[in-house]
Amino acid sequence: MALVGLAATASAQESTAPVSLDEYPREYLNAEEWAFVMAAVARLIPSVGDGPGAIEARVPVFIDRQLAGDYGSADDWYMQGPHDPAAEPARGWQTPLTPAQIYRQAIPAFDSWCEANHGMPFASLDAGQQDAALQALQDGDVGLDPEVRDFFTILLANTKEGYFADPMYGGNYGMQPWAYIGFPGARAAFREWPDRHNIKYPLGPVSISGERA
Repeated sequence: MALVGLAATASAQESTAPVSLDEYPREYLNAEEWAFVMAAVARLIPSVGDGPGAIEARVPVFIDRQLAGDYGSADDWYMQGPHDPAAEPARGWQTPLTPAQIYRQAIPAFDSWCEANHGMPFASLDAGQQDAALQALQDGDVGLDPEVRDFFTILLANTKEGYFADPMYGGNYGMQPWAYIGFPGARAAFREWPDRHNIKYPLGPVSISGERA
């Protein structure tokens, strides 16, 4: 009887739609930062084609929660100097700022650049202008302070992480990205499948929490 109750509870939770992104109670990002993240991830993984976009996968929720947690505060990172902003990326984190601080400083600076070059903050630009602005950010043409020079790299990495991480972290909603690429998720036993080439895996993905797509 207890197992039946647990199954019913899990089923009810799975069928409950999450709050819309417009009504999501943000944990770290302010309104302007949230608008930027929503717009930016929508261009990095667009809602086109037959796969889910970053918005459908609720990547902004993942980023917000990560910035509010240990990742955002670099809680278990070595953050002592000296820091060399000119160092090669292979030398690791070269800024005294945490990821959360980088988002907080880089977004208004980038929005100011967008206003100077396009007349509006990033979230208000059309898709073509947003793509051009993100390209300038990636190419280092925006003129960000050295402490936040890697903002695009961090944003892109966080977007990919939110798209493919286990849904327990807020993104990868409904395991849509996993289902799209045929990833089994946290299934415990599929040892007979890695050596089967060009054969579609027949079962859908499972999250760490036990949720099934």
